[in-house]
Amino acid sequence: MDRILFVLAGTPVRVLDVLLVGGAAALVMLVVVSIILIRASRGRVADAAIAAERQREMDDKMAELNRASAELAGRMQTVAEVLGSRQSDLARLVTERLDNVQHRVGQGLEQAARTQGENLGRLNERLAVIDAAQTRLNGLAQEVVGLKDILANKQARGAYGQGRMEAIVRDGLPPSAYDFQWTLSSRVRPDCVIRMPGDERLLAVDAKFPLEGFTAFREAKSDEERARATQRVKGDLLKHIKDISEKYLIPGETQDLAVLFVPSEAVYADLAEHFDEVVQKAHRARVIIVSPSLLMMAIQVMQAIVRDARVREQAHIIQDEVRKLADDVRRLRDRVGKLDGHFRQAQDDVTAIVTSSDKIAKRGDRIDQMDFAQPAALPAQRDLLGGARTAAE
Repeated sequence: MDRILFVLAGTPVRVLDVLLVGGAAALVMLVVVSIILIRASRGRVADAAIAAERQREMDDKMAELNRASAELAGRMQTVAEVLGSRQSDLARLVTERLDNVQHRVGQGLEQAARTQGENLGRLNERLAVIDAAQTRLNGLAQEVVGLKDILANKQARGAYGQGRMEAIVRDGLPPSAYDFQWTLSSRVRPDCVIRMPGDERLLAVDAKFPLEGFTAFREAKSDEERARATQRVKGDLLKHIKDISEKYLIPGETQDLAVLFVPSEAVYADLAEHFDEVVQKAHRARVIIVSPSLLMMAIQVMQAIVRDARVREQAHIIQDEVRKLADDVRRLRDRVGKLDGHFRQAQDDVTAIVTSSDKIAKRGDRIDQMDFAQPAALPAQRDLLGGARTAAE
């Protein structure tokens, strides 16, 4: 043990020193290792505690997460149920709306179809009316062409004016108030004479109007042609007015006025507009120029005069009839008074009969209320019955 193993820096190193140093080193190493182990054990415990704490926190969080998940699942289920009910309500509402829309669309289409059918029907009716109007227009065009041909011929034009004048007179006056082609004392025959009430003189009407000058006046294209046509119209009209004044104004037989009938309103308008001088000369010659509308108005006035005259003529007959009617009314009043007296007497008789019937009914009720099972009451009942017979008699 005391053996020197080696000399280190002048100091001998023995085996015991080496062993001591080795033991000290081993002890130091053991202490270090122990410390390390203790520290490692402490670290593991701390790590275990930390891990346990983390595990616990994780477990808490997992539990909270599970609870939140359960709540979320419940809420999701509730939401799903609500959405399901809302979806069913929405589906039902959409179905109802679609049904309503379909119904309204159907009604609208039906109404539109019915309206369209009615419109087509009215359109067909209007088309039929238009076709009829077109047919009438075609006929009217042919009539206008025929009228133009008539007006171009002097004799046909006179017959046309005579026909219009006769139609107006026939429509407004009774047959006894006019005559056509009546022969006057001067051996002339006016187209029509009208009898005025209370006056034996006749009103002469002439329907032969000179139209050739007016035709030339309308067809004139230059001022010279128009001037010539104007002079022609004036000459023809003044000559015709003079003839009417000389032929149809007979003192004591005809009226102081004669009527010149113009069968066209357009011709009368041109006459009044462009030939006022001729119209004034006709008035001074006691010849009145009338259009169809003016003649119709004059005939209506004459019709009123004729009606008033007839009323005046029949006034005494009307008075007699009114007197007879008044007598009939008085007789009717007397007879109604007598009938009213009969009704009153009958009412009094009916009232008396009703009173007697009420008394008899009351007597019957009293008799019906009597008790015949009690003998002691018989004398009283006999008295009551005797009194009832006496009252009835």
